[in-house]
Amino acid sequence: MTISPQLSARSAMSHRYDASIRLSVAPMMDWTDRHCRAFHRILAPQARLYTEMVHAQAVLHGDRERLIGYDAAEHPLALQLGGSDPQLLAQAARIGAEWGYDEINLNVGCPSDRVQAGRFGACLMKEPALVADCVAAMVAAVPVPVSVKCRLGVDDADDYAQFRGFIDTVAQAGCRVFVVHARNAWLKGLSPKENREVPPLRYEWAHRLKRERPDLSVVLNGGIDTLEKIADNLPLVDGVMIGRAAYHMPYALHQMQQRVFTPGQPLRDRADLLRAFQPYVEKQLVQGVALKYMARHVLGLYNAQPGGRHFRQILSQGFTDREAGWELVEAAIAATTYCRAAA
Repeated sequence: MTISPQLSARSAMSHRYDASIRLSVAPMMDWTDRHCRAFHRILAPQARLYTEMVHAQAVLHGDRERLIGYDAAEHPLALQLGGSDPQLLAQAARIGAEWGYDEINLNVGCPSDRVQAGRFGACLMKEPALVADCVAAMVAAVPVPVSVKCRLGVDDADDYAQFRGFIDTVAQAGCRVFVVHARNAWLKGLSPKENREVPPLRYEWAHRLKRERPDLSVVLNGGIDTLEKIADNLPLVDGVMIGRAAYHMPYALHQMQQRVFTPGQPLRDRADLLRAFQPYVEKQLVQGVALKYMARHVLGLYNAQPGGRHFRQILSQGFTDREAGWELVEAAIAATTYCRAAA
């Protein structure tokens, strides 16, 4: 059962939401859909999850159940919006809050050509006053926190004071949480993939921002893909956000959850985690959702493990069948069990 517009559970969620800032999973287009988030919630029960970016216009005029519907288990959950019109963003934020989201996040970091053509995403870092207007309108419209996900700057910008000035301008509009992807965004000449890898990381800028603006919550994003990087950076900021590592190596997300929130508890077995996903999957199957839309998010669970290749092959070849069900997942698990026994 998906969420209908309501605010009922917000007060009970406040403590869990505040703590969840320590570890979050980045919004990733075409990846962090509702099925992915349901699986990530099993792997990381206390982490903060984010939707894919949804443009404000789509929230206002599109199929809301398809675009922003979610399962109740996904809390604490943030809705990421794209756009640059303060009033449209305020309306979309209000709808998100009514649907029960715990946070509304504004994307000021995506560098794709399509996003730039719509005058939103990373190009907005050149217009801090406009971003502040957008944030102010959203803050006035909703009772939940409004956050901003940004870069350090665009193109060859290399001035920390300019970056901090952007943060200060937006903070004055009411934003208290900044997710900082700690590299520049190149608006021309690099693909979105290259923009995640080529511009150098400057974690020290996020660290310095937290030192100089201790009243703000600073979440570090970009290249955080190991337990060691979490241990190195988490003492210096309020939280870390994991991107593609959480998707390609899902078990690493479970290990990060344990390191950040429950260091005294043992890790769960991969098969145990996957079977905890079964009730959700079977509910979706009954509703007519094909297995492939859920199973594609678990393909990396046995990454670098005996039988991992067989696990991926069985699932990716089998879930093309529209009638495939949970028995396919069990067959994939069995293949890993056999490979471990033979190793």
